[in-house]
Amino acid sequence: MENFYGNRLRQLRLKKGYTQIKVQMQTGIDQSDYSKLETGKRYPSFQQAQELSRLYDTSIDYIFGITDEPKPYPRSERMKKEE
Repeated sequence: MENFYGNRLRQLRLKKGYTQIKVQMQTGIDQSDYSKLETGKRYPSFQQAQELSRLYDTSIDYIFGITDEPKPYPRSERMKKEE
């Protein structure tokens, strides 16, 4: 099975010019765990997927290949208050 989400995470990270350590500092996801996400050895938790979609300014659907539109969905009022 293709590691679609891992490849997409890697592309998004490189597009931002981030290292895996920078992702760790921005999201709190341990670098070794993030590496496993990119290589397909782990699936991201929902919370991790949320954090990464915020960091990369995209949607969870884009990360998982449900859509090819990288533009994020508008945030709900509830999410705006939590941020």
